[in-house]
Amino acid sequence: MPSEQPAWVLTRRELIGARIRDARLLANLSQLELGNRAGVDHKTIHRIEYGASDPGLGLLLQIARAVDVPLAELVR
Repeated sequence: MPSEQPAWVLTRRELIGARIRDARLLANLSQLELGNRAGVDHKTIHRIEYGASDPGLGLLLQIARAVDVPLAELVR
């Protein structure tokens, strides 16, 4: 059974989610459009943007490509 994540991890996840949301808005995409481009449901995008989901590297790469922003920019 995995242990609970420390508070700083949750804080960073929320910060990364906010960067993804900002990049999506700058790309003039809705959550539905970003989800379609990244190959996931728009609800998944919502959970990532608000720090409720812990996306894997593959999904983060797909999102970065969909909003045309380097992954490093989203996770810095």
